[in-house]
Amino acid sequence: MSEHIPHVHASARLKLFGLAALVAAIAVAAGGILFRVSHEHDLKKEVESQHVTVQIVRPQFGHSEQPLILPGDVRADLDAPIYARVSGYLKAWHTDIGTHVKKGQLLGEIETPELDQQILRAQADFATAKSNWEIADVTANRWQNLLATDSVSHQEADEKASNAKARNDALNAARASLNSLLAQQAFNKLVAPFDGVVTERNTDIGKLINPGSSNGQALFRVVDCRKLRVYVEVPQNYSHLVKRGMQVRVAFPERPVQRFSATVMNTSNAIHEASRTSTVELWMDNNDGKLFPGSYAEVHFELPSNSNVFSLPVSSLLFRKDGLEVATVDAGNRVVLKHIIIARDLGRVVEVASGIDSADRVIDSPSDSIVQGDVVRIKATQGVPPRDQNPGGKS
Repeated sequence: MSEHIPHVHASARLKLFGLAALVAAIAVAAGGILFRVSHEHDLKKEVESQHVTVQIVRPQFGHSEQPLILPGDVRADLDAPIYARVSGYLKAWHTDIGTHVKKGQLLGEIETPELDQQILRAQADFATAKSNWEIADVTANRWQNLLATDSVSHQEADEKASNAKARNDALNAARASLNSLLAQQAFNKLVAPFDGVVTERNTDIGKLINPGSSNGQALFRVVDCRKLRVYVEVPQNYSHLVKRGMQVRVAFPERPVQRFSATVMNTSNAIHEASRTSTVELWMDNNDGKLFPGSYAEVHFELPSNSNVFSLPVSSLLFRKDGLEVATVDAGNRVVLKHIIIARDLGRVVEVASGIDSADRVIDSPSDSIVQGDVVRIKATQGVPPRDQNPGGKS
């Protein structure tokens, strides 16, 4: 008995092989797609890993006022060194340093023996000239009377009148010489030219005195410090911002917690070539006498600032061969380099006069190798440019 083998139709076998081939093709295609997707994902991650991650800052509007601190020299409103006008020896001094004096008060006296003798001689010359003029005048008058009766000639009368006039001129000259010496003698008394304080006494009894300011120190110095003048040298960049009538604050090292008010009274309206500064004169009251002339002071100006100035941290600056730049990030996260101009350097913060605006995203601490068009990634936390709490104002 033989075994029965079922007959399989040829077309059915072809369908079976076709289905198996289709499944295999689909599996191969799916595997290829999955491999490509995985490869593209890995490639994207690799590319992204090569992008630099940066932190950005936003430009901030600058302060409405810019502080400026400068050294100042304090001087008295009135300051008069007292020199001698006559030669001699100091006879006495009546005021010492720190003495408050009134206008015209006697400070010292000079003994002038030589000048005294010159005055005596001039007085004698004046007396002689006066006697000569008196006799000449009487003679001229008599000859005029005799001329009326034709007792003398006109020539003789004119000679007597001319002689009287010459004697009168000699008398006037002798009087002027005597008055000049008396005026010099008046300078043997040294007096205060105004109300104030004696701050110097550079002489003593018996000391030889020479006239004039070119021969040594002043004998006394008197100052009126009820008002003080403060002189400040303002740099050229700020000189146009200082106006007459502006109020400023003045600080003194011996009074660190106090601030004194002063007013800008005058400016030199010129720039000194040597220092490129302009001299500014301030006035301040000192009725209580707390402050002394000759002191050092710090003058604090609050100057108006440019409204178009933006502040950035110095860490965002790039120093390139073409000048100062900052790196910004555009909408496509690509680097855009921008040239800027610095208005002021405040230490940790700089004020930028041009080159950026408030909408820019500026990279903080950019790499030195960063170039135009680089693609970057931005940190989620964006920094804010630090504010310099005490800019100092010096640049």
